[in-house]
Amino acid sequence: MALFSRQSSLPANATPTPPAAVSDGRHTRRGRLGWIVAASLATGVLAALLLVFAPFTPVTETAITGAVLCGFAIGWVSLLLLSENFTDQPQRWAAVPAMFMGAGGLLLWVFGSTREALSWIWPPALAAIVVWMVIQVHRDLPSRGGRVQLYAVFTILALCAVGGGWQTVIAAGETNPFLTSGRLVTVDGHQLRLECTGSGAPTVILEPGAGGTSADMGWIAPAVAGQTRTCVYDRAGRGGSEPAATAQDGAQIATDLHTLLHRAGVPGPYVLAGHSFGGLYVRIFAAHYPDEVAGLVLLDSTASSQPAKSVVPAPGSTSSDTIGRAATLASLTVPVGIARLYGALVGVSGLPADNEDQLSYDTVRANTVRSVADEYMRGAATAAEAASLHDFVAKPLYVLTAGEHPGSWMADQKQSATLSTNSVWRVVAGSTHQGLLQEEQYAAQSSQAVLDVVTAVRNHQPLKASR
Repeated sequence: MALFSRQSSLPANATPTPPAAVSDGRHTRRGRLGWIVAASLATGVLAALLLVFAPFTPVTETAITGAVLCGFAIGWVSLLLLSENFTDQPQRWAAVPAMFMGAGGLLLWVFGSTREALSWIWPPALAAIVVWMVIQVHRDLPSRGGRVQLYAVFTILALCAVGGGWQTVIAAGETNPFLTSGRLVTVDGHQLRLECTGSGAPTVILEPGAGGTSADMGWIAPAVAGQTRTCVYDRAGRGGSEPAATAQDGAQIATDLHTLLHRAGVPGPYVLAGHSFGGLYVRIFAAHYPDEVAGLVLLDSTASSQPAKSVVPAPGSTSSDTIGRAATLASLTVPVGIARLYGALVGVSGLPADNEDQLSYDTVRANTVRSVADEYMRGAATAAEAASLHDFVAKPLYVLTAGEHPGSWMADQKQSATLSTNSVWRVVAGSTHQGLLQEEQYAAQSSQAVLDVVTAVRNHQPLKASR
């Protein structure tokens, strides 16, 4: 009766407070959903990174992919649980992407052999789930901030679905053009592709720069092979070569090259020519095997750095470390089509057609992306290892520099020429860094620099630069 009296005493125009608006400690304002969405998405990204870099996760593409998907699944579960327990707007639809990503991640993590089958299934399945999620969010999520965040995520997922389908269809009909020539030689448990042409001594070994393959030497190799034996090869994980289990810093790359040449029966002494990062590798080789190097050509080479580090690979050094995991994570751009899109946007480089085809193929390989990322992340160690070559005595050394560089680069190039008392330093006016390999007129000058060193070694004469 008292309750009835209090209700009756309200003014006639008063509006009773609806029960739903009264907080009982469990419900929050709808605006909180935006923060919950943000926290859940951040949780998914953080969980993915923690799983990727966890010691128990194998450093393989399938396991790293599985770890990322499981981490994202945790983020969707967070959205489900947080919205269920702390708001009056539960987002139960989040269970679907959680199960989809969690199941796919566990399959890849535990059964890596399912990757090929899943590559045909996940793009259309993901596209369908994205459409379904957009409908659910439009219906069940009133928070404008939350919708904006999720629609951004859905856009990324839709692009991944389209790119993944594109990558799967095109990759199914591709063959490796690098394997139409050369030979495969087993080195430390993996095969490296080597191709030698021409005849005569000394043998020239061409080393491309960071991210490069034998295809980058498309202008130089034939020109040099016309006058002496010339070899090109693909470093581990790119071109026609298999990935390596060992950490690929400069010392290991030089050691693997030495093993490759000896097992393939390629006689020394060698004239080594390296472009960019390749210049670091040939210096490390010369420091480690001085009696087998007759001359060096540094084509716009990256500068070494002090203090010098040992050029002998550390025993038992494997790719199961932070750099290896980060590089493998970078390679996940391939299954979703990002690497293929990048290759299409970069376009042609100016090399002969066959070499262009090889480079186009290699750009979109997961092994390539992984090995290139690994190479750059180990660049500091490689530059320090190259400093171990501090005296090339009086052996022929040709430093060829592209003209379009700042003064600091030129100073380093000039310093490199002081490694030998029998050296030449020449600047190629108008050439860019890549132009020394990829533009025919400038690549001809690179070829001539190599041949000048060959002539000096062959005739036991001081090095002279041809014009």
